Amino acid sequence: MAHSTRSPAMHEPEADDDWFADDGPSEPAAEPANEFDHIARLLRPLTRGDPVALDLLDDAAVLPSRLDHDLVITKDAMAGGVHFLTGEALDLVAKRLLRTNLSDLAAKAAEPYGYFLSIGWPSGTTVEDREVFARGLAEDGALYDISLLGGDTFSTSGPLVVSATFLGWVPAGDAVLRRGARVGDRLMVSGTIGDGWLGLLAHWGEVEDPDGSLVSSYRLPPPRLSVRDALRAYARAAADVSDGLLADAAHVAKASGLRVMVDLDRLPLSPGARNWLNAQPEAGEARMSLASGGDDYEIVCAVDPGDVAAFQAAAMAAGVPVRDIGEFVEGEGVCALFKGKDITPERLGWLHG
Repeated sequence: MAHSTRSPAMHEPEADDDWFADDGPSEPAAEPANEFDHIARLLRPLTRGDPVALDLLDDAAVLPSRLDHDLVITKDAMAGGVHFLTGEALDLVAKRLLRTNLSDLAAKAAEPYGYFLSIGWPSGTTVEDREVFARGLAEDGALYDISLLGGDTFSTSGPLVVSATFLGWVPAGDAVLRRGARVGDRLMVSGTIGDGWLGLLAHWGEVEDPDGSLVSSYRLPPPRLSVRDALRAYARAAADVSDGLLADAAHVAKASGLRVMVDLDRLPLSPGARNWLNAQPEAGEARMSLASGGDDYEIVCAVDPGDVAAFQAAAMAAGVPVRDIGEFVEGEGVCALFKGKDITPERLGWLHG
């Protein structure tokens, strides 16, 4: 992804390129006179009055320190036709951007604070398009109690490109990292696996989805923020399942200097995924596809065997089921087991170019 040479405000080659130099709100118009009007009318309300954002009138945000806490920072970018469906409703694009970043914070057991946003608007984007995008940000901003703190916009001849940098707080020393798993730890995963991948196939008409639950799982994944207390108490290492369960379990294993054994027989499946699985001729290969498809945004983590029951109870109290699906052992890499046999695929999940 592209990076700027200064942050959070970027370059200022044109009058409509910087969010922060706005002299104040202008009168509503059918089309914004320039980017400043867009900022004042659509983006400034997303700050929800947070003083850190300085009303988006400045060239930066000033973040006060929080006693006895660590600041967790994560960043993701998305491009049309790559990370979200071409022609997708822009309010859903906005929500997906926020939720995928919130999932990264959830895996660190962090409490979300706010975010910086960058948008590359394609040529021909209308004010109505921008309003729809801003509405999606506003709705999920309220749902997850997060505020826009600043950012940058620009025009592009390519597809819509959006990027967010998220900030979150965690008590000092309590962030759950990918490293930290130990030999004998159990591999745990939240929610269900495979729905995101199947949802994309359902959108293409390749999978039946009569109630729309699979497509919804792909478009609007729920970040597992409610399990942060359970993670802080019991997880030794964790990651969110974005690239695929096998790939992200492998990330935890590699960071921890271990090998992870994943029992595909124990995958937690939704009714939609189970219906699809029952129709497949080769169960092992189908389960492997579910475990490598990606876009689930669940949490995979390492838990001491003696803490499994307590972790499950704490997570369930937060409304999220978690299942024991494997073990960390000496060695390296990942081993996918089905009925006791190693069927590890060459491709574990999504590979970033």
